[in-house]
Amino acid sequence: MGIVWLVPIAGFVALVFALSLARNVLRRDPGTPKMQEIAATILEGAMAFLRRQYGTIGMLAIVTAVIVGALVGLLRGHEGIEGMTPFGIAWHTAVAFLVGAFCSAVSGYIGMYISVKSNVRCAAAAQRSLNEAVKVALYGGAVSGFLIVALSLLGVTFMFYLFGGAKRPDIAPHLIVGFGFGASFVALFAQLGGGIYTKAADMGADLVGKVEAGIPEDDPRNPAVIADLVGDNVGDCAGRGADLFESTAAENIGAMILGIIVYHMTKNPAWILFPLVVRAFGLIASMIGVLVVRAKEGENPMAALNRGYYTAIALSIIGMFIAVRAMLNNWLLFWSGVAGILTSVVVVYITQYYTEPEYRPVQRIAQASKTGPATNIVEGMSVGFETTAPTAIVIGIALLVAYALGTATGLPGGGVFGTAAATMGMLMTCPYILAMDTFGPITDNANGIIEMAGIGGKIREITDRLDAVGNTTKALTKGYAMVSAGLAAFLLFQAYLDRVAFLRGLEHYNVVNIARVEVFVGAFMAVMLVFLFSSWAIRAVGQASSKIIEEVRRQFREHPGIMEGTERPDYARAVDITTRAGLRGMIAPGALAVILPVAVGVIFNFIPGYDAAMAVAAVLMVGTIGGILLASFMNNGGGAWDNAKKMFETGMVKDEAGNVIGKGTPAHAAAVVGDTVGDPLKDTAGPSLHVLVKLLSTITLVLCPLFI
Repeated sequence: MGIVWLVPIAGFVALVFALSLARNVLRRDPGTPKMQEIAATILEGAMAFLRRQYGTIGMLAIVTAVIVGALVGLLRGHEGIEGMTPFGIAWHTAVAFLVGAFCSAVSGYIGMYISVKSNVRCAAAAQRSLNEAVKVALYGGAVSGFLIVALSLLGVTFMFYLFGGAKRPDIAPHLIVGFGFGASFVALFAQLGGGIYTKAADMGADLVGKVEAGIPEDDPRNPAVIADLVGDNVGDCAGRGADLFESTAAENIGAMILGIIVYHMTKNPAWILFPLVVRAFGLIASMIGVLVVRAKEGENPMAALNRGYYTAIALSIIGMFIAVRAMLNNWLLFWSGVAGILTSVVVVYITQYYTEPEYRPVQRIAQASKTGPATNIVEGMSVGFETTAPTAIVIGIALLVAYALGTATGLPGGGVFGTAAATMGMLMTCPYILAMDTFGPITDNANGIIEMAGIGGKIREITDRLDAVGNTTKALTKGYAMVSAGLAAFLLFQAYLDRVAFLRGLEHYNVVNIARVEVFVGAFMAVMLVFLFSSWAIRAVGQASSKIIEEVRRQFREHPGIMEGTERPDYARAVDITTRAGLRGMIAPGALAVILPVAVGVIFNFIPGYDAAMAVAAVLMVGTIGGILLASFMNNGGGAWDNAKKMFETGMVKDEAGNVIGKGTPAHAAAVVGDTVGDPLKDTAGPSLHVLVKLLSTITLVLCPLFI
């Protein structure tokens, strides 16, 4: 199987590609001295936040690794893994956890650093042409995207072979499940901490600056404006980067575990290694997709990004064909993979429909704003809830098609492996999607830097357009991450059941009886977890934003020279207050997500007559369904609210007489309130639910012996 060598080759080529893009961006014009000063302040705040955040997460990760290793060592001696002692199994799991956590943190940290360096260069490029500005923002985002996916692929591959995958490919995937858990653990806290920070700063800047003081969004007189620009990076770059790192890692490992069933029949390790090769082809396809992007002057920048995306999609289908032909030689599984690839395209269209100003949902919210904040919020909630229907339908159809094609192969476990092929197919374009995601905060920061530097005219028009497109690309990534979590949910759920069978020495374990009381209670606890987790995350944003609002008001009150432009605001104090509040707020919901599924399994395991593994299966299954649909409401509803506000700020809303309704009007103020309501939904609780869903899978896979 010489094709397996494509995995490390593609991984290292992707790393070189990312570094070359970083070099390309960093060599570009950094703008005027004023722009560089603003960008340096943003970088300083972002790095200070990440140092504190990853310091906290690092300590939590080390403690968790020791606890997990100890539990696994005590309870896994009966597994019957040849040549493995309980101590050996324990250290394998703990080391895999720490490596996964470290890679997740590194990928988010480096990607965020480059994105912060890109923002001022994007702003400077806008002074020359739209095409150059689009390229700088996309290349800066691609650094993060390719680093994350390459590190994930190389990390899983390295751990697989380090833990004996060459000799026992059916055992190694079970030993590296800790890698996915470690990545999920870091991703949850990174997304929570960054999301709380960014939305607290955003709400403080909007409510006191735009609504109370009546000054523009990124006015340099607003003490919270730097904290807001910092937040765009730590939430949308570092947080989302960690999120999709753990997605690709956990789903890769889950697919490898499912391939073990066919391996036992065929003795062909290709069924286990197939997910790695597919991801390698996805990296190559996404690299070419990034390089073909060219924006024509006057066109919607989203059209240029879509051309690159469709190029990556076409090449991914070709890559899936080659991988299936070389490794599995089963065309039904090729079509399963294509079903996953096409699902990602459908998700892009659905998200664009619900979040772009050109379509009716966002326009309805903007029109509702004319009669005040209440009607804006009601319409926005209606749009958000409506998005759950296409989300559920798309995931359902994709799973049914992939499962049916896999079942038609006649292979043992073929249906489930068909869904694994679909999931791997959808993740092939992950590097390009991540590049588009980070495009959002880069263009948002570029627009802020232009405003703070006092630059207007055509340049401001370009950065305003890029900022609006960035809102859509961020929403696209959330939709992509959410639906990929839905496809992966079934994959990882089956991996959990296979692991239970493995531990119990059974050939199959595939029935979760909803008539059993422990299953019904476990399902209740799962839905409760989703809503309580969201509640705590949103409340943390509210509490943190209250502190930053009070600080901005204090500075305006005690230093009247700020509003007059004769005194510089204390940006550093605003950043520090938001940082401390964000880090405090991430602990409770993060701990809840880790503790509750374990508690359900342990409690039922100690009560005679109950099947703890089945109760945990209910937590995993129902928690995933509830989490995905609630995340759909939050992500798309919040994105629609945001772009409805942008419609007023870009002159797209008119009254009956044809007059533009713009900034400073009551309707605009109502749209700002709606956007503020949507902020903690789309940038804190919603994205964190993606990670919660996958954390449920990885933590139950690793700690499965506790429930046996």
